[in-house]
Amino acid sequence: MTLSDPSFWLTAVAVLVSFLLSALCAAAISALATTSATKLRAMPGKRAKTALRLVENAAHTAATLALVDLLATLATVILTLRLLPALPLLESLIMAVALALLMVFAEGLARSLAAAQPEASLLRLLPLVQLARLLSPPVRLSRALLRRIGIAIDPNDQMSALRDDIAGAIALGHSGGAMEKDDRDRLLGALDLSDRTVDEIMRHRRQIEMINAADSPGDILTQMLASPHSRLPVYRDDEENIVGVVHTKDLLREVDRLVRGEHGAGGEGLQALDIVKVAMKPYFIPDTTALDEQMREFLKRRTHFALVVDEYGGLQGLITLEDILEEIVGEITDEFDVVSRDSALKRGENGDYLVDGAMTIRDLNRAMDWHLPDDEANTIAGLVIHEAQMIPAEGQVFHFHGFRLEVAQRRENRLTKLKLRPLQMI
Repeated sequence: MTLSDPSFWLTAVAVLVSFLLSALCAAAISALATTSATKLRAMPGKRAKTALRLVENAAHTAATLALVDLLATLATVILTLRLLPALPLLESLIMAVALALLMVFAEGLARSLAAAQPEASLLRLLPLVQLARLLSPPVRLSRALLRRIGIAIDPNDQMSALRDDIAGAIALGHSGGAMEKDDRDRLLGALDLSDRTVDEIMRHRRQIEMINAADSPGDILTQMLASPHSRLPVYRDDEENIVGVVHTKDLLREVDRLVRGEHGAGGEGLQALDIVKVAMKPYFIPDTTALDEQMREFLKRRTHFALVVDEYGGLQGLITLEDILEEIVGEITDEFDVVSRDSALKRGENGDYLVDGAMTIRDLNRAMDWHLPDDEANTIAGLVIHEAQMIPAEGQVFHFHGFRLEVAQRRENRLTKLKLRPLQMI
């Protein structure tokens, strides 16, 4: 092949076409990865709807584009090798190096331009993307082979990766000083709702205030008015036997009816109060329910209160809509909440932190920017028991996860107070 040979110039044109095809595929992959599905949904026209379907199946579409990009790159290399013998040695070396550098530069430039305007770029490159999907059978075959050898492709991996990217960007913004700690905690709290379950934040059954249906009406009324809570579970005979949930307003309406009667003519009297008839039907949920799912269920049912049970139906605790919202915005208190004088987290003079054993690991990590694991336990006391594989005695000291932990107080089988300090402070 010589410079005067028409096949030389045809091959050169083919090199240029395959080179441009490779750059366009790189741009399409970049646009696909950065395009906002929300923006596409807001766009009118069939092209936007087609692009949205491709974005929703981005992993498969990107794989077919990557295959086309690979084929175009190989074609560029092979065709270039056919052209080099027709040139003098020095010119052929210069051409090979220049083409390699140009391919790298052009692909990077194409990716950057597409990422700058992802939606517009994807719509312009839509014909190429749709054409590339003709090569989807090899991609499906490769996935089938991976499944045969035990490597499953999880369609939720993309969403998990997206959440990780968002969480990483939020953490980076905080570490760079562009975001306050409270803002970071709120955003990460909202992001984590789908990965956390109600048993992680519920009020344990030991902490639940209940009404005994067998108590006298006067005692029930006194207990309800003295309670900081507007809703209380009602049990009969045994605390496991929850027969209803009474609201303060419902109770007061019934008391008013019994005492005053209709039109103020006098009623049956307070002794006629039947608390079970006043109570609402209890709402039970499993302890494995995700927080975001439970929040949607609360809003759907227009209720704020649920009792949590385990797989055997045993009462584990209760959760409210406020508990879930507190995972996002932090502690919510009103004029009726009982605020303990003893903070759940106090720092001593020697640098140790005195922590309530019932404090959740997540709350401790958020307050102190620590990274204690919460996979095996929800509370700091539970973490100590899990690591020690026993219920420690007062004064016992442990070192794990980069912390020194000392049991400061134990009541029966509960670790009520713990002292802890990062080891680098010792």
